[in-house]
Amino acid sequence: MTTVTEMAGKTTIAPEVLISIARLTTLDVIGVSHLINPPGKIGRLFKQISSDGVKLIIEDEIIYMDLFVVLKRDVNIRDVCHSIQNRVTRAIHEMVGMEVGRVNVHVEDIDYSNS
Repeated sequence: MTTVTEMAGKTTIAPEVLISIARLTTLDVIGVSHLINPPGKIGRLFKQISSDGVKLIIEDEIIYMDLFVVLKRDVNIRDVCHSIQNRVTRAIHEMVGMEVGRVNVHVEDIDYSNS
């Protein structure tokens, strides 16, 4: 008779994975043109990762995020930002099971091109 023992393991998720989830989810929201890198050097007090328009801080296994977006013209800015916050929070929670403490959306510009 053979016995199979379950071994406990550890799963780690690279911060870049969280950034990719946030970025792709944001770009999928109607009204978002693109993301841009955060202006200047924002806050050095916490350990943070910033890439592709997403600033990420993980503190006590809770995710805090800032998204820097350019929206398309003729959209309701408030509605688009709420949609981004809700969809990013849900995507992170459903895909990796981590708690999201905050998603701040910074509208950096409006894209007035015809595309």
